[in-house]
Amino acid sequence: MKVLRITPDRCTGCMRCELACSYMQTGTFQPAKSVIRVSPFEAYASYAPYTCPQCAEAWCLTACPVEAITVSPVGAKVVLDDVCVGCKLCTIACPYGTIFYNAETGKAFKCNLCDGQPACAEACPTQAIEYVEAETHDWLGAFAAERAARHLTTLASA
Repeated sequence: MKVLRITPDRCTGCMRCELACSYMQTGTFQPAKSVIRVSPFEAYASYAPYTCPQCAEAWCLTACPVEAITVSPVGAKVVLDDVCVGCKLCTIACPYGTIFYNAETGKAFKCNLCDGQPACAEACPTQAIEYVEAETHDWLGAFAAERAARHLTTLASA
């Protein structure tokens, strides 16, 4: 499975990843709406991009009481807008702080890997963000597969 590999030592703080992400997510250049963030470490004059690592544990997915988070075909945990009730439990459950709440829509939002073509990785001029093949350990296994299957069945019948 492909994952985003982030190498903070390569980041120059140009914020191109935030701009590209916000454009892909919203159709506008609004870094505040980006799901990748660049954190400055001023004491070290360095930067570190961070976003949802699409972790195997998927605390956001298991915390959602209405099953509004599922696993996409590219392996991203995605929020289903039509199911999300805006309770924010997923934002509390995420230990990385990388699932956000949009007050305008009343829904959670997070990185969806741009459906397999992450704009942040394509925009990064220093390859601090790369979309690469990596071995992953999926201990959610049957739970995530069952939830994804139910969602895909619902989509097929719609």
